[in-house]
Amino acid sequence: MKWISEAEMGGKQAEASNPRDRGSSIWCLLVLVIGVLVVTAAALTILKYLHFSKNNEAHPINKKYADALELALQFFDVQKSGELVDNRIPWRGDSGLQDGSEENLDLSKGMYDAGDAMKFGFPMAFTATVLSWSILEYGDQMNAVKQLGYAYNSLRWITDYLINSHPSENVLYFQVGDPGLDHKCWERPETMTERRPVTQVNTSFPGTEVAAETAAALASASLVFKENDPDYSSSLLTHARQLFTFADTYRASYSISIPQVQGFYNSTGYGDELLWAASWLYHATRDDSYLRYVTELNGQRFADIEITTWFSWDDKLAGTQVLLSRIIFFGAKDMPTVENLDLQMYRKTAELVMCGLLPDSPTATSRRTDGGLIWITEWNPLQQAVASAFLAVLYSDYMLTSQTETLYCSGNSYKPDDLRNFAISQADYVLGENPMKMSYLVGYGSRYPLYVHHRGSSIPVNADTSCQDGFKWLYSDDPNPNVAVGALVGGPSLNDSYSDTRNNVKQSEPSTYNSALLVGLLSGLISTSSVVKSYT
Repeated sequence: MKWISEAEMGGKQAEASNPRDRGSSIWCLLVLVIGVLVVTAAALTILKYLHFSKNNEAHPINKKYADALELALQFFDVQKSGELVDNRIPWRGDSGLQDGSEENLDLSKGMYDAGDAMKFGFPMAFTATVLSWSILEYGDQMNAVKQLGYAYNSLRWITDYLINSHPSENVLYFQVGDPGLDHKCWERPETMTERRPVTQVNTSFPGTEVAAETAAALASASLVFKENDPDYSSSLLTHARQLFTFADTYRASYSISIPQVQGFYNSTGYGDELLWAASWLYHATRDDSYLRYVTELNGQRFADIEITTWFSWDDKLAGTQVLLSRIIFFGAKDMPTVENLDLQMYRKTAELVMCGLLPDSPTATSRRTDGGLIWITEWNPLQQAVASAFLAVLYSDYMLTSQTETLYCSGNSYKPDDLRNFAISQADYVLGENPMKMSYLVGYGSRYPLYVHHRGSSIPVNADTSCQDGFKWLYSDDPNPNVAVGALVGGPSLNDSYSDTRNNVKQSEPSTYNSALLVGLLSGLISTSSVVKSYT
């Protein structure tokens, strides 16, 4: 990478008055001073105007992405459990009020992860981590379009739940509901009556990845709330530290400890979550022990240096590489050599990820549709596309803010704008610039999915249905009576086609983690601007 040094400051010194000019009078001097003051005032006025104009030109609000962001944030309101406050979704009501009560816990808050009524802690925590990251980087842009308050509210709705799900240092409740029972019903969450058991990880049945992801969520959120609610922030950080210690001390995958979770959010490993959580804890605390954890202590074992991966609820490596690159961009000057070199390797891998995303790079991934969308899997394909675009706009802004002009990909050079343009291409595809001419964000544009795989959206509010007889609404030929505003559906097939069918789960089911990634992407595209150099 080519690093650009700070611009040298300089300028001509003002010429001194000539003492030999005895013909100068006090009057002339007074006229001269007045003239200088007038010119200076005029210059300052012009500079002020130019500065204002430059800011307006450099930071215009993109209405398309601002409108999309307003919709995307509403999906979190669609997904809320518990006693709703300031409810923005007229067809939603209170639900899950007794969740956790059999263990004397209040797990009524949180969010249903997708189109059913399950609360899965692993993807919910990831949703919170990504939402925190988005606020930390792009909170100013959210605020400029009056959406920051909604983002705060949604984040806290999750973190309140996560705190309550961690009643002691080595116990974490990560699931509410039995997916086997839940999926035998098609009903609104407001009317569900079946038993909703809770499931925990502990020292006898550890779950490193879910505990570590929850630690990442709470550590990142502690930064978000640090200024406005320091007591709450401190509580979040205490829980994050404890959960990380629990995750690291009792290393085991929750998919192995509790095999029944393998059918829903099966984990492929926990090393990435440990690095991800430690990275966020370093940002939240500036405790060097967390930095050593991700570098000299565990980097070689877990980081898969120079191997590119796809950022998702299950794989955090690409996100970790970008997050740790941030330290190199903005704060590695006084760092010990060993840790600095290890961080450089994370950044090198992040660069490989970025080079793979750029469509005309020599190392560009071929895993795209003909329409240009990153496409990795037939199940929920938009997740990796939106996640990749979010990381790309972040890395582009890191480059701009640090005055890093060039990204090198196998001899070819690229600018921050190239990464941003890639991110724009994915966002625009989602919003309707695709072969189907359809927006995959529900409520955006004139054509979007009408048969979303979502119970609450598909069942009329006044319908008198129970667990089993609600399935008639799943198979109904009528569009959903309630619009799941802001839902990002799973997305298109590899051939860019989409079947708008309610029972087409792979393509038509939305999720909170997809929405969190989209919120981050859209917030980054609202305007062109720098990011903060430090979260603290």
